[in-house]
Amino acid sequence: MQRSIQTKVRCIALVILMHSSLSILASPQLPDYIIYKNDTIATYNLLVEQYLQKYEHVDREQLFGLSFRDGGSFNCWRGYQAIYKIENDSLFLADIIDCGSLRKTLLDKSTSIKKMQAIFRDRLTNGKVFISWFSGDLNFPLTNKIVRWDGVFSTIYEKEKILHISNGNVSNIENINNYVDDPKAINREYKVKIPDILFEKLKRIKWKASDDCDCSEKYLITIDEYGKISKINMLRYELEEKIDRQERKEYDYCTSTMLKALKSLRFDIIKNKGKPISEDVYLEIWIEESGEIKNWTN
Repeated sequence: MQRSIQTKVRCIALVILMHSSLSILASPQLPDYIIYKNDTIATYNLLVEQYLQKYEHVDREQLFGLSFRDGGSFNCWRGYQAIYKIENDSLFLADIIDCGSLRKTLLDKSTSIKKMQAIFRDRLTNGKVFISWFSGDLNFPLTNKIVRWDGVFSTIYEKEKILHISNGNVSNIENINNYVDDPKAINREYKVKIPDILFEKLKRIKWKASDDCDCSEKYLITIDEYGKISKINMLRYELEEKIDRQERKEYDYCTSTMLKALKSLRFDIIKNKGKPISEDVYLEIWIEESGEIKNWTN
C-alpha cells in the first residue's frame, strides 16, 4: 500500500528519537581482564555474571551493599570489573575491582577480597575462586585489529587465543583467525560500508511502482556463515507469519526482488571464536514513483 510522505517522515523522526535515547544507555563498556603467562589482557567474557544468574543466594540488586549501577559510569553498568587468572591449567577469579581501579587493586587487594567473600563465601580459597561453573571458550585478542564490535561490549578481533574450558579446567589452547580474506569475495572488514555495496547492486533493479506495492522500507539482510545473502526481512514485521493477506503481496515482491538481485554476491567469511557466523545488515531504501531508488541508510 502506497504510504504518504508525511507518514514516512513521522516514522523516521520517531526512529531518530528512539535511537538518541538508546545511545545514552548503550555506552561502550569496560572489559574484564585475564592474567595469562604474566600478561594482563582485556577479555569480553562475563563469567561472574553467569555465576550470579545461577546461584540465588546472591542479592543482585544490592551486590557489595550497593546497587549495581549506583555511582557507576555509563561505561561500567555492572559497577565492577573482574580479573581472571589461568594457573596450573585451571581458571580462577583473582579479583573483583571497582570500575577502572586495576592499578589500585594490584597494590591493595583487601577491598577485592571482601567483595569476593560476599558473593562466593566458602568458594573463596587462598584469595581466589575456582570457576568450576564455566564450560566453554574463553577468548582474548592477539592483535588490535577489530573484525566486529557491537558498540557496547562484545568485540571480535581478527586474531585471538582461545582457551577451551571444561568445568573450570583448560582442556585445549589454540590461536585462531576470525576473518577469512578471499580474493574472489567482497571485502567485509570492519567499517566497510556493506549497506552501500548492497545498494549499488539494488540500483540496477527496475522497480515496480503501483498503489498497492511500495518497497520503500527498512530491511535486515542476512549474510550467512558462508558469506552469501540468505534471507531478507522487512524490519517493520517482527514475525513474517503475522503479515496479513493484503500486505503479503508487497512483502513477497519486495523481499524476493531484492534477494534475486543480491544472491550472486559473495563476501569474506567472519568468525567468532573461530566459528563462522551470520550477520544481519541494516538497509533502508526509498523508491520514487519513477522507479529511482535512493539509499536512506544512516
